[in-house]
Amino acid sequence: MEKTRQKAVRKAPGMGGHGRFYRIEVRPKGEFVTFRTQDVGKRDGLERVAGRHPGGSWETATWLVEKKDAHVSGGELIIDDPKARTVLKQIRGRIIHLDGDVFRAHPRRRTRGPTEAQLRARSENIKKARAARWNG
Repeated sequence: MEKTRQKAVRKAPGMGGHGRFYRIEVRPKGEFVTFRTQDVGKRDGLERVAGRHPGGSWETATWLVEKKDAHVSGGELIIDDPKARTVLKQIRGRIIHLDGDVFRAHPRRRTRGPTEAQLRARSENIKKARAARWNG
């Protein structure tokens, strides 16, 4: 009788629940082409994973919160560390549990493009520059 060998299926990172960090996904990783991890504040505690858009701008893709600084309650991540809580003010609303150590949250809304005041100031500055050039 021949034994069949079963191949072990590898779990995706963060899905096992045995890691050191809780991962809070803020934006989908498909938006980015490169990633960089940065320590925020003191060493070991809170880390920011920044992603670079194809256009070259950088944004926060994910936050990594050490498990000793947070806990899970009712399918929601609660941040215990006061310093980590102030940094995570960028997150809007609740931090929802997906699977394992992975959570999802929404980023704060950003304004796209210049505001009305910025547009007005820019046109005034252009007028002043033209006047100075011709009267110069």
